[in-house]
Amino acid sequence: MENAEQAKGWRASLPQSIRPYAERAPLTALFLGISSGFPFALLAATLTNRLADAGIEKKSISAFALALLVYSFKWAWAPLIDRFRLPLLSSALGQRRSWLWLCGTATAIAVFVLGVADPLTGLQAVVVGALLLGFAGATFDIVIDAYRIELLAPEQLGVGSGMSQYGWRLGAFFAATIALAVASISNWTWGYIACMPLAFAGPIASIFAGEPARHHEPKPLRSAGEALAAFYGPLVDFFKRKGAILVLLFVLIHKIGDTMANLMIRDLLVQLGFTKPEILWGDVWVGFFALLAGIFVGGIIYARLGMKRSVMVSLILMAVSNLSFAGLAAVGHSMPMLAWTIGFENFASGIGGVTVVAYLSALCNLRFTATQFALLSAAAAIVGRFLTGTTAGSLIERFGYVDFYLLTTAFALPGVLLYWFLLRSGLIDQSIGEAGVEEPAGQTAV
Repeated sequence: MENAEQAKGWRASLPQSIRPYAERAPLTALFLGISSGFPFALLAATLTNRLADAGIEKKSISAFALALLVYSFKWAWAPLIDRFRLPLLSSALGQRRSWLWLCGTATAIAVFVLGVADPLTGLQAVVVGALLLGFAGATFDIVIDAYRIELLAPEQLGVGSGMSQYGWRLGAFFAATIALAVASISNWTWGYIACMPLAFAGPIASIFAGEPARHHEPKPLRSAGEALAAFYGPLVDFFKRKGAILVLLFVLIHKIGDTMANLMIRDLLVQLGFTKPEILWGDVWVGFFALLAGIFVGGIIYARLGMKRSVMVSLILMAVSNLSFAGLAAVGHSMPMLAWTIGFENFASGIGGVTVVAYLSALCNLRFTATQFALLSAAAAIVGRFLTGTTAGSLIERFGYVDFYLLTTAFALPGVLLYWFLLRSGLIDQSIGEAGVEEPAGQTAV
């Protein structure tokens, strides 16, 4: 009781605008984001950098984006995390936290496997390591997102999404910085191994946060029919809502341009002659602080404009930011242009990280949190990752980087227009789920 009172007193001494960020649930979301962001960064930008250094051809590099497609199919096994209780661990920690610890450990092991694989001696081991990390990281994401959404109250979704994005970028920043710095003085293997402790940031934070109060404890599966319903029930629940198909279509297409642009940026930097220290400063450091600024501004926009209009603003900014990549490709090796390009893109992504993630979280019903958010978050990048893995390398070789990034800008426009239609038609409000609706006074989640 005394510790709780001390915590309240500490928060009360903060400025009013900062207090929501210092509450236990949003702070936990920060550490969950760290564990979520670092494996994705090792698979995307860092692995691209490592393969480019090894002289691997562009088509093979872009094909590794297919390992990230595992994230896009995580909804397929998310029902297991919603319904299956881990023996012994669940009794001691609770369902969500027991899965956090299991997946965190599996992710750390997968990072080690990818780290010891050497692309110079053959790509097969790298492929295996990338797929293992993709599966472990995607499964980790399922439980991280479910835990975060259930831990946050509806009024905390904006702040919590922002803190989660801060954490995600911190995880990506730590992974990129540690891996690049260690690889510069040693090798890529030790760079990856040094990143393994990041897997435990979220699980350790969950010890202090506890099992989420809004979690619906699953009933035991007593028949094959109930097991089957665990998979199709969340989908039926979502598609019963008015406008659900259009909402899902928006989720599918709104990040095509952004995903394609970002997954090939490190190859562009290597081709333009940027060195590891220049990439570390111009991409990692500038991007990190620009995204922090974007998340801060995104929180202000979210608070003043509300969820619906703030999402529209972020979509427009993210679409326009792809033009800066085309500008960098046209200018060539220029540190000021690199800083502007990465800064603008990450600033826009920071705003989008607050608003769009809060919107996707609000679409979930708490009985199916893991499955529905896994479906929505996976759908948000599946098309872009597939196009990157299958066509990006060929498009770049055929048209060059300038035209490639102009195409990614064009790919972003349909998502902006579809969201505008959903907003004008009122379908945004009609598709919100239980996680985005405040409970009536006097009622609590069970």
